[in-house]
Amino acid sequence: MAEKRGESEIVREFREKDAWGLCTCIDLKGCDPVTIRDADKIRQYVVEVCDLIKMKRFGEPQVIHFGPNERVAGYSMTQLIETSLISGHFANETNAAYIDIFSCKEYEPEEAAEFTRQFFGADSSSFQVLLRV
Repeated sequence: MAEKRGESEIVREFREKDAWGLCTCIDLKGCDPVTIRDADKIRQYVVEVCDLIKMKRFGEPQVIHFGPNERVAGYSMTQLIETSLISGHFANETNAAYIDIFSCKEYEPEEAAEFTRQFFGADSSSFQVLLRV
């Protein structure tokens, strides 16, 4: 199978295993408190990350503020994409964010994770990638 230039190892593995899906779990700490508390900025993120990873949005992003207690209160977001779903939760008390990108179409997880860190102004971030085979 021909390899694309600049293609990551995980994308090559995705193709070689003919994986069903690719899931990236992104954890952000020390986010910009103004950004994670702004529903319009969260919607903007969804549009921009979908454009970046070439995913077609299905409908509009849902961004809802809720939480039964201060520890978990904040916005939650979902965006259906033609190939699955992007979701996230933004924790006000800790200025943390937890984003999941799942798709049965390939994309570059590291690129998505770095864009996400920069967009939300996080002091630190980590991500895990899971192939669904």
